[in-house]
Amino acid sequence: MRAAPRRGVVQDFDEAVGLGTVRDARDRTFPFHCTQIADGSRSVAQGTQVEFEVVPGHLGRWEAAAIRPV
Repeated sequence: MRAAPRRGVVQDFDEAVGLGTVRDARDRTFPFHCTQIADGSRSVAQGTQVEFEVVPGHLGRWEAAAIRPV
């Protein structure tokens, strides 16, 4: 069973590196890679309201995935 998507805001995004962070309503921050942007654009503006899922990451930390602007 999948968890319900969370809502948050893109806190920052470095387009050159393809890395960013999303902050949720509980003030938790989750990193993400540009390949996790659901529409395939590989870019998202800072301050964009998004829905996302939280998944286990490659380095043993939780990461944002399936990021979709709301």
